[in-house]
Amino acid sequence: MTRLRALLILAGVAGLGYGVAGLLTDPDVRLAGILLFLAVVLIVHDFVWMPLVLAVGALIDRHLPSPARRPVRTALLVGAALTVAGLPFVLSPGRPTDNPSALPLSYGRNLLLILAAVALVTLLAVIRSRKKSERTHQAGSATGRR
Repeated sequence: MTRLRALLILAGVAGLGYGVAGLLTDPDVRLAGILLFLAVVLIVHDFVWMPLVLAVGALIDRHLPSPARRPVRTALLVGAALTVAGLPFVLSPGRPTDNPSALPLSYGRNLLLILAAVALVTLLAVIRSRKKSERTHQAGSATGRR
């Protein structure tokens, strides 16, 4: 194990310990609500999100050429993370109607622009990967190897 990895693990454990200590010592915390939230997150992750990710990964492996698989998988995971992080701002539940400075930006448009940028970078990565794969294949053919 490298020193950097050990330091990162130590920092993560320290942060987790700080959070748990704050959780247990704060008199305003409703522990039952937090445990319910954590249980729901665990169930949704294990029984909804992960099967969906595995199914999409299997479809990608089955239907996309090899050079496109890694960039498309990466783009889908990045896009999903961006959407999960940005969706509360797009939907803006509880936005006060009398305060226009609360959530003042066009979050839906901005999310679409970011997702379009991810798609463009993915397209460029697929093109680059495909060209690299073709050069490798041509070099193998020229030397008589396959």
